Amino acid sequence: MSKREDWPSEKISPEDLLNMAREAADRAYVPYSRFHVGAAMLFENDEVIQSCNVENASYGITICAERAGVVIMVSQGKRNPLAIAVVGSHETSDDYFKIECPPCGACRQALMEFNTNMLVVMASKDGAKVFELKRLLPHSFTFDPDF
Repeated sequence: MSKREDWPSEKISPEDLLNMAREAADRAYVPYSRFHVGAAMLFENDEVIQSCNVENASYGITICAERAGVVIMVSQGKRNPLAIAVVGSHETSDDYFKIECPPCGACRQALMEFNTNMLVVMASKDGAKVFELKRLLPHSFTFDPDF
């Protein structure tokens, strides 16, 4: 778990980022699973990109909130996200987004492409929990032989 002094923003707290992810989760398109996931990525200068999951009747082309965020980030010419908050729930009320919702393996790998030192924020009943992405996905795939 990352220490609070390692947090990359003075203006946006881990709790703020979680709230932005909750807002995004309310916009999810989830007619099949009804599982709303929202993500909020933090960049330098306190810029934030919000994203949500988008399901499809052809389940294989469903996109997770985190990878949707990566697509938005790249299309806007951004790189190197400093942190990402992820929330998920079968309900959309703020009360329901109090459980951990870690990124899936595919999302962890996609995020590793852009910053192995990224912080991942998840909700818990005790408040925000902050983890280092590289600790959530040890031994990730890379073309870098020195990694």
